[in-house]
Amino acid sequence: MRIVLADDHPLFRGGVRNLIQTTDDLEVIGEAATGEEAVEMASSHQPDVIVMDIRMPGLNGIEATQIIKEKFPKIKILIVTMLKNDKSVFTAMKMGASGYVLKDAGEMELLHSIRMVGNGSAVFSADIAARMMQYFSKTEEIESVNPVLSDLTAREKEILELIVEEKTNAQIAARLHLSVKTVANHVTNILNKLQASDRHEAKKIFKTSQSWEESEMES
Repeated sequence: MRIVLADDHPLFRGGVRNLIQTTDDLEVIGEAATGEEAVEMASSHQPDVIVMDIRMPGLNGIEATQIIKEKFPKIKILIVTMLKNDKSVFTAMKMGASGYVLKDAGEMELLHSIRMVGNGSAVFSADIAARMMQYFSKTEEIESVNPVLSDLTAREKEILELIVEEKTNAQIAARLHLSVKTVANHVTNILNKLQASDRHEAKKIFKTSQSWEESEMES
């Protein structure tokens, strides 16, 4: 399994490289110290797995992950970081990362995570997995009392988020690999469910809903 290490700390890269060198099935084929270098390594080396930090100069690891997954979807990305907040975890997953492991993980856990991600599985540190379970449990409670969220399907929520990002129907279709007509039908359903007259009003309703959700999550 061919590995690229992307981390701006040479000592960490060296430690992981030395660990991988003790195995027979893993090989480090390149190292990157910035997000830009990680993207370049993905293009030039076509690794099986990139072990990616989040905090790096220039492009951060999440931004680099998004670019790499859009250009090279077969490359698997394992986030290895000190950050354990929910936003970092879910943004990384949304951008296409297959795993999220904390840097204080043991050597065997790290090797196991690399192998799992390389073989197509998803993997998370125990602490991260627990936080995800708590998050989804809380989200289910919120959706049960928030009609704006509960009325929309998962696909409609996804499209609404892209509408909020000012994406056109054509751009949404390209992002989600749908036809423009299918996206237009979804947009019509979203407007009807939100009782919104247009996309601008739908954005306002969504942002209001998100603000309400955040306040509930904090309480």
